[in-house]
Amino acid sequence: METEQVEVVAAARRGDESAFAQLTGRYRGQLQVHCYRMLGSVEDSEDLVQETFLRAWRRRETYAGRSTFRAWLYKIATNACLDLLGRKPRTALPTASTPPADPSAAPLPAVVVPWLQPCPDRLLDPDEVVVSRETVELAFLAAVQHLPPRQRAVLILRDVLGWSAKESAALLETTVVSANSALQRARVTMRAQLPERRLDWSPSAPSEEVRAVVARYMDALERADDAALGTMLREDARCSQAPWAGGNMTDDPVWYEGRDTLVAAWEPVFRGEHRQEFRCLPTVANGQPAVATYIRPPGGTDYQAFGLSVLRLVDGRIAEITVFGSELYPLFGLPSSV
Repeated sequence: METEQVEVVAAARRGDESAFAQLTGRYRGQLQVHCYRMLGSVEDSEDLVQETFLRAWRRRETYAGRSTFRAWLYKIATNACLDLLGRKPRTALPTASTPPADPSAAPLPAVVVPWLQPCPDRLLDPDEVVVSRETVELAFLAAVQHLPPRQRAVLILRDVLGWSAKESAALLETTVVSANSALQRARVTMRAQLPERRLDWSPSAPSEEVRAVVARYMDALERADDAALGTMLREDARCSQAPWAGGNMTDDPVWYEGRDTLVAAWEPVFRGEHRQEFRCLPTVANGQPAVATYIRPPGGTDYQAFGLSVLRLVDGRIAEITVFGSELYPLFGLPSSV
């Protein structure tokens, strides 16, 4: 460590709260993303960062300098996540209904993970060395949630953070052989859960072209123009809705596949007896463009929050729409009505 940081660490170990806050403040964003990957929940990740700092403060005298202060915090954060997952096991997740070897099989959508929340980009650490956008996209996060906790931890440490086998094993207090075995099993599961040719559509910061597509999408929704929406969709486009999101009044997620199916699903909302008028606001989630939708009946006054749609674009067309509930609007700084 640089001399300056050595002095700050020494002061923090002696109980200097200002020095401790200076140190932990440097890593808050990184640690929140780490906990978010582990847990899939923005709310839980915020709580776990606070728990990490509390544990670190209580154990500050145990930091002996054998690793960087950052690595020491990551160990505490990882173990805090594992402790939470041990106390509150997640509900078992469904598995794909088609063999993983089938290249034409679409993976289960992200909404099958009931606790998965999209994350506002403002909460993602901008340091690309630490945060690779493809490892905070919804498809990756959903796949990670299918892993047992310790496999999840070793995969993130090795394949996302770039830690060595020895470092990962030491953090998890296991052998290198055991850590490598867990990593191999985790990689097999990830290959089964992630789409084919995934690297072809890894998200990046929304470009002018992407923003233009999103603007046309919002305009078509507000004009109730299902034909225009159809021109923006890929033939194999998919729309999935989390429970209680976007009018999905069931306890289970639902999804529709195929451009014609999606266009037909919009028709009763645009022109049927349950017709609604739309207003939209753009935002960004997990490095992908997103749209907050608001609805009102014809002749109504304010438009009420309806659903947050995260879009995946491929070659300038919408390949997937993932809809989450309006309870997430405050997290994105979005109003409840417009």
